[in-house]
Amino acid sequence: MLGQQAVDDRSNEITAIPVLPERLEPAGALVTSDAIGTRIAVAQTIRARGGGSLLALKADRPRLLAELETVFATPPPEMAIETHQTVDGEHGRIETRRHAVCHPPNRLFADRRPPDEPRFPDLAMIGMVEPETERADGNTDRERRSHLCSARLEAQTFARAVRPRWGIENRLHWVLEVVCRDDLARLRSGHGPANMAVVKPRALNLLQQAKPTTRLNNRRKLAGWRTDYLNPLIRGAA
Repeated sequence: MLGQQAVDDRSNEITAIPVLPERLEPAGALVTSDAIGTRIAVAQTIRARGGGSLLALKADRPRLLAELETVFATPPPEMAIETHQTVDGEHGRIETRRHAVCHPPNRLFADRRPPDEPRFPDLAMIGMVEPETERADGNTDRERRSHLCSARLEAQTFARAVRPRWGIENRLHWVLEVVCRDDLARLRSGHGPANMAVVKPRALNLLQQAKPTTRLNNRRKLAGWRTDYLNPLIRGAA
């Protein structure tokens, strides 16, 4: 984890997300976000700091989503659609992901748009991912995910860029619950919850870099049992 921002009381993530790009110095990086971060202010902040934006698009922007889906369903002659497909198999399931990109999205560059569907800054590409998951029980799940991007990515590059965001749940949130046992934490008042929200991810960063690369639970226990392991771990040399 590179950074985090506390959500103000009686607020939500929408007001906190634009603050992170200012702290992370995203110059030269491609910043991805799920649909709650797909805001004009977020895209403007990322672009102003020299980064690129790759933002998910969902039904909370119905006109823009419908326009994007129309482009991929019936692309006009001047819009070439590039595709790329990946197949993964693990945990008793096979997942086929079909990626499609289109640039430049001329229809989405129109200056005259409804007030609730403003233009995103420096929009250079639109992308779509269609995952199809075949499970061991014979059931098949299908989805469709749409994206707006300020960089002109090829379909294969888009596939690599959009995939890691879905690993955050496994590499951070799930680990916090299992290794740090967040669900069992009894901190409810004062500065305790905020302090631990800072300490735990940073402790995980150290544990994930530690050697040998045993299970995180084992590394955590070892750090609590042996000071000769803990001290170099804190210094980042374990």
